[in-house]
Amino acid sequence: MQGMIHEECGVFGIWQKEDADLARLLYHGLTALQHRGQEAAGIAVNTDRVISYHKGLGLVHEVFDDAELDKLGHGNIAVGHVRYSTSGSNSVINAQPMVVKHVKGQLALCHNGNLTNSFELRRKLELSGCIFQTTSDTEVISYLITRNRLNTPSIEAAVEKTMDELTGAYSLVMMSPAKMIGCRDPHGLRPLCLGTTQESGYVLASESCALDAVGARYVRELDPGEIVVIDKDGIRSIRTHCNKEAHRICVFEYIYFARPDSVIEGVSVHEARRRAGAFLAQEHPAEADLVMGVPDSGLDAAMGYAEATGIPYGMGLVKNKYIGRTFIAPDQNSRDKLVRLKLNTIDSVIKGKRIVLIDDSIVRGTTSARIVKLIRQAGAKEVHMRISAPPFLFPCYYGTDIDSKNSLIANGHSILDIAKMIDVDSLGFLSVENALKLAGEDGKVCAACFNGDYPAGAPEHAEKDRFE
Repeated sequence: MQGMIHEECGVFGIWQKEDADLARLLYHGLTALQHRGQEAAGIAVNTDRVISYHKGLGLVHEVFDDAELDKLGHGNIAVGHVRYSTSGSNSVINAQPMVVKHVKGQLALCHNGNLTNSFELRRKLELSGCIFQTTSDTEVISYLITRNRLNTPSIEAAVEKTMDELTGAYSLVMMSPAKMIGCRDPHGLRPLCLGTTQESGYVLASESCALDAVGARYVRELDPGEIVVIDKDGIRSIRTHCNKEAHRICVFEYIYFARPDSVIEGVSVHEARRRAGAFLAQEHPAEADLVMGVPDSGLDAAMGYAEATGIPYGMGLVKNKYIGRTFIAPDQNSRDKLVRLKLNTIDSVIKGKRIVLIDDSIVRGTTSARIVKLIRQAGAKEVHMRISAPPFLFPCYYGTDIDSKNSLIANGHSILDIAKMIDVDSLGFLSVENALKLAGEDGKVCAACFNGDYPAGAPEHAEKDRFE
């Protein structure tokens, strides 16, 4: 991913009939979702109807050691979260799960996505006397659920009523003292899947790869608008919000966010990316000697491009997986060195060849230019860049941190301009038409960042730091 776009968040929950060391299962599940957020992590465990939790800034293995996991103890329900801050600053107060105490008990809430009406909801709550501790829109959701719980017969009824008030993107996994609940927004913008364990338990997770990590079996994706309730009586669905809106899962789940070994709504992410590469080969062929991808997000599409064209696929770039994403380079010289730290070339593969270089996106273009510079320094004869997504033209309000057009290079620059700016011999982007086919021919995806069609509307206040 070239530029400034970052992942969203990952949510995970597990319910079992008997108490078990669920904190460690959560640890494994969240580690499998680490690609979705590297700023903070948290786990909450329900032991005898009492919720204990620990959360902090950093990667899962940095936040949790054996001592912290032991403190959380055994329980029969647990929920967890890995965070990238799309709303609110990167502060420990914004880490999740968000655990609240209210007159009916406790609630631990994990949220992936962004509300489009969070500013208005928060202002209304503040004017009625609510005091907020965080700058995240997740606290708005927790306030609404606990407030609605006062006048409803159950926590799931409170969630159902709260969904009447929310607009935007949200997949939620939460637990009360007796239940685990999952729900998706009526458009299904963010993914959430259900699995079962061998111990007659249930798992909810952002992606199926997290089910694999804990030995759970994938059952299905929750439907848009569906609420799933799991307790001692089993599992049941509340579907009052289903089929109210057009189904529009984020297309960028297939292009970049999800892990390639995940299955989302029945579609293999790896196969979707290979399909993107094949579409690129049709739309933007090139006379070349080698196809290579930018690790890791460009590799699957590069395979698809190579298969469709017959041009050999090769590994010309190697990624150092031990460089943390939170590393901040203070100046231009440092950023150039950082690219060398993160990526290096295999000169013998590249030298003297005409290269087709595949990546998933260009945002500002600065990182792309540095990678192209590396490849030219390695002796490439020509560099033809192909992007497995259309040009970014519009902000995303549903769970990524593009809250403005200002940083998008495709605004105000033609494709020829961008090609010159990043120093490539040719440049081609996937068409919006084919991007809509990545999840299948029915095209039930949101591609608002490419075409400006916002299924859940656009917020009046979109700034990431709107609550700061």
